[in-house]
Amino acid sequence: MKSTLVFFTAALLLSCGRFGNKETDGKKDMRIVCLSKHLTEMVFALGKGHNLVAVDLSSTYPDSAKLLKTVGYHRALNPEGIIAMNPDLVIHSNDIGPENVLPQITKAGLNIKAFGKANTIDSAELLLKELGKYFGVESKADSVVKKMQNEIAAAEKTVGDLQLKDTPSVMIIHFGRANNVYFIMSGRNGVGDKLIALAGGKTTHYEAKGARQISAEAVATANPDIIIATDYGYDQMGSMEKFIKDVPGVSLTNAGKNKKIYRFEEHDLIYFGPRTGENIIKMLHIIHPEAYAEKK
Repeated sequence: MKSTLVFFTAALLLSCGRFGNKETDGKKDMRIVCLSKHLTEMVFALGKGHNLVAVDLSSTYPDSAKLLKTVGYHRALNPEGIIAMNPDLVIHSNDIGPENVLPQITKAGLNIKAFGKANTIDSAELLLKELGKYFGVESKADSVVKKMQNEIAAAEKTVGDLQLKDTPSVMIIHFGRANNVYFIMSGRNGVGDKLIALAGGKTTHYEAKGARQISAEAVATANPDIIIATDYGYDQMGSMEKFIKDVPGVSLTNAGKNKKIYRFEEHDLIYFGPRTGENIIKMLHIIHPEAYAEKK
């Protein structure tokens, strides 16, 4: 009798697909845990946000994402928390950690699907179309992509029409919550660097020994005209003055001396997506406020 009960329970669990690690049908409503910020925004943009039951801590756009339960920072995730959400599907973009997370949730039998990154405009468009196909909303994806293309083209035209004469140097300082340190995000040809260039700026050349952790000497030597501070790191300082005083090297830069420190949402510097055109204009206001004001 006992063995029969065990067999029946195991069969029931497998029939639910929870421990079978089978491919899910994205066209149906399901419980989704999303572990990548750009996927979270895109799922919402495609009208599938109601399927999300939990996200990683860095998934802060749109505001609806902030109302969802969190399962840790995407590089410091809690496997038990993911499993406890009883998801039909877990989606990520191969940038999650620590190393035991993926093996542990795979062993638990969760359905897991990896999608690509969005570190170029082209890859963002392709990803939106891939998600649209997976979720059965191809026409919606086409519409989002078309709007994105039009807004980027309009932003680029705005920048071109300004006939900018100078090219201020810009540095991005980010606070990494995985290691609890400030580090330089710019200078690696990432999305932030590309946004700076699209908005008529140039990335400050930064040289420091070792890893990404910030070096006061290197920041001072780089001497950016403008510093972009990601939201979490800026907010935890409480004010621009404290950021200038307490972040190593900042007070010695042109940006620090002229109080040109600007808060920017982290997610807008990490990936391209539906709001990229809007973000180019936002960056333009920071880098060339006078020229833009004159044009208006």
